[in-house]
Amino acid sequence: MAGVPQAFRVTRTVARPAEQVWAALTDWDGAAGWLKVDRIRAEGPTAMGTRLVFTSRGKDRTSEITELEPGRSITLRSVQGGVTADYRYTLEPDGDATGLTLVADVTTRGPWRPLAPVIRTAIRRADAGQLDALAAALGD
Repeated sequence: MAGVPQAFRVTRTVARPAEQVWAALTDWDGAAGWLKVDRIRAEGPTAMGTRLVFTSRGKDRTSEITELEPGRSITLRSVQGGVTADYRYTLEPDGDATGLTLVADVTTRGPWRPLAPVIRTAIRRADAGQLDALAAALGD
């Protein structure tokens, strides 16, 4: 998204075919470990508009699938107060391996705007390791 402040961008190659990586990425029942949350459940199939409810530090939060190109990319949007975070996961097949990219775009509004740099840093520290954790879950 042009003009949206980026919290982070990470890339990783996983020694697994794209179909396996996509299956693991969208297996919400098994995603809690690599997302580093206590629990996650989808309120429906992986489709545009599906809500994901996750529990982290004793609080329930939600994300929504806002962009989807099955087998290729998915964007999860979380809105908490005046903070909106879009996590865009993109797969690039490369034979028996898959290139993965995660971009987290974070916007703030209202009283949260002055805290934007601190919020982006906190999100980067908390979530920039997701691709490594997903790769580890795949045995890579």
